Amino acid sequence: MGKYRKYLEFAGLLLLAVLIIWWLGRGLDWPQVKLSVQKSDWRLIVLAIVFVLLGYLWRALRWRAFLAPLAKASLREVWIATTVGFGTVLVFGRIAEVVRPAVLPMRDKRVRPAASFVTIVVERLYDMMAVVLFFAVNLLWFRPAAGTAADFSRARIVGWLLVAFLGSAIALLIWFKRRHHSVVGWLDKRISGTSGLRGRLKRALLSTLEQLATALSVLSDVRQLAISIGWTVLLWISVALGNLFVFRAFGLPFGMSQVLFVLGWSMVGSAVPTPGGAAGAFHAATGAALVLLGVGRDQAAAIAIILHLVDFAPAALFGLFYFLRGDINVARLRSLTSATAVEHAVEDEKVVLAEGA
Repeated sequence: MGKYRKYLEFAGLLLLAVLIIWWLGRGLDWPQVKLSVQKSDWRLIVLAIVFVLLGYLWRALRWRAFLAPLAKASLREVWIATTVGFGTVLVFGRIAEVVRPAVLPMRDKRVRPAASFVTIVVERLYDMMAVVLFFAVNLLWFRPAAGTAADFSRARIVGWLLVAFLGSAIALLIWFKRRHHSVVGWLDKRISGTSGLRGRLKRALLSTLEQLATALSVLSDVRQLAISIGWTVLLWISVALGNLFVFRAFGLPFGMSQVLFVLGWSMVGSAVPTPGGAAGAFHAATGAALVLLGVGRDQAAAIAIILHLVDFAPAALFGLFYFLRGDINVARLRSLTSATAVEHAVEDEKVVLAEGA
């Protein structure tokens, strides 16, 4: 059964995506959706794609900065791994996140698989915190569209709560990095059982905490920390500008405040691990945010479809190019993305970091 589990999981996620798309599409006037797309300014959409590609470049440079304490990576190979990885996410969803860290050591022999996987964990933490911060701070002075003020009466309270949550999360991560040995040891003693479901859950929890501690170890250099924060700011500014040009292409007079509001919702939707780059969930969340801003449902659906393509399709095209050119060894990629390979990689990195401490 375990042999077919990943196929069953993929089928289940695919069914979920279909159900979400069906739920989103019911009641829409699809000729109007098509008309909205046709009437959009494709020059601005092309400009949006340029900014999204810049975002992928900043992402590659940031990943290279994360890797700097562990390995000297080639920017070209980091770029290839980034685009191939996100291209795979577009096809298979978030379950394909392991492709990106597997491609890099396959292309650049100086990068250990361990270092690649660990730094991706750091990247996900950065992105989550950056989006929460931008979304939360924006909510503090966000002004809703006329007629929808009642839906945002508690916006400032939510904003402050999110800022407080982010601050608490950062403080907790700093504390955990310093005390993770004690935390893991305490949990190991408190949670009894080494076999069956309880044992598997225990091992999964302890392994996750160990991976998190290892990932946080690469942020001990203040200079590298500052550089990675700088790339993160550039990355999300590029993404936000790309979204802004898409909205302007559809005639929406949005400013950056509205863009950040929609971006926060889009990121929540994109976290759902459905195939097609969170297909369905991304569109539903983005469309819902646009409707809250006073956009009609049909136009909101059209914008969500184009925005999804703008955010993911450029990487997919680059990834397809590298696959067709033979830059990616599919057989080796499958072996590197197996659960056992990922676990062994992180265990190896823990040993290396401990020796270097």
